[in-house]
Amino acid sequence: MLKIYITSLLLFACTNKKKGDLADNYYDNGDTLAHIIPSRNEFKKLPAHFVASKSATIDHFFNKHWSLENSNISFLVAKDGQIIYEKYQGYANKNKGTNITSTTPIHIASVSKVLTATAILELVNAKKIDLDQKVNTILKQFPYPEITIKTLLNHRSGMRNYAYFTEDKGVWDRKTPFTNADLLRVLGEKQIKLESPTNKRFAYCNTNYAILALIIEKTTGLKYGAAMKRMIFDPLGMKDTYVFDYEKDRKTAVPSYKGNNLELAYDYLDAVYGDKNIYSTPRDLLKFDMARNAPTFLNPQLRNEVFQGYSNEHKGTKNYGLGIRMIDWETGQHFYFHNGWWHGNTSSYVTLKKENVTIIALSNKFSKMTYKVRDLAPLFGDYPFKLDKDELGE
Repeated sequence: MLKIYITSLLLFACTNKKKGDLADNYYDNGDTLAHIIPSRNEFKKLPAHFVASKSATIDHFFNKHWSLENSNISFLVAKDGQIIYEKYQGYANKNKGTNITSTTPIHIASVSKVLTATAILELVNAKKIDLDQKVNTILKQFPYPEITIKTLLNHRSGMRNYAYFTEDKGVWDRKTPFTNADLLRVLGEKQIKLESPTNKRFAYCNTNYAILALIIEKTTGLKYGAAMKRMIFDPLGMKDTYVFDYEKDRKTAVPSYKGNNLELAYDYLDAVYGDKNIYSTPRDLLKFDMARNAPTFLNPQLRNEVFQGYSNEHKGTKNYGLGIRMIDWETGQHFYFHNGWWHGNTSSYVTLKKENVTIIALSNKFSKMTYKVRDLAPLFGDYPFKLDKDELGE
């Protein structure tokens, strides 16, 4: 059954906020840990004809790509914080017969990087760390003297991906879980060489964000999961979001599946977090996106740095900022997003900043269709993605 939600109030953007509510509560209780502030932007209720028109087209798009196949999907489209379409279908756990609902946390894979980057940026904003600070001034074991926090965020560190070098002979026993702490130790002890000189070129690398998680821990004095809860999840009311704990959550977390419904087992890399291992829902990620697009997100100079492109050594439209992917067209239009893929989990986070539109798709069953939700962007703005007539219902 189609679920269309129209609300005149933004999620966590109420005008009549009580003292001690949400983010304010952290300061009132003496908790001065840097954290994201919920959006307080006021938006008018979306016109009924606008919602009806957009939701009908989105529903046709959804049915074309997901309802006609045996798929698992959590899907949401919102404008101005108001959900105009959402749909949840398929198994959360096939063996148990449980279905995906609006409160089912699904592994968001590399979309986790956007949240990790946000925590780091909040610490920079609070002057706890510096964007250009050398990593080895924070993590004393870190063996690369030229790598900075910024070159971790924008994937210009030159480090190798831990998923690859742990397969090298003598580096790691793959029957043993590999943790972030192990990563830091192995980089030095095994003398893992850089793939390229720092800041010479862009190379997307999970190792960068696993190290950023350690910087969050060192700076806050908290484990990554606890820090993310206090800095992001709790202030925004993300009640169905958590960081996966390899030792505690393996039996209760929503499993992932291959396209043929075969459940995928955990492996030795599932204990690493920061680059992945956040479980969330589209509704929670909407709260997060609204806060990231609010004027209160970081100081203006730092916020501008987040949405700049840093992979400019080759001419093209694709780029990467500080924890966010982007497409920059010659027309001046910008498209910001991040995708993810881990085991059978696929995820897509699209944030149309100019139009204040959020598109979220999460699946615990492998399907590249998850990434196709970006094609909905032309419904809201001037984006050169193509929606076919049959996708539009024409």
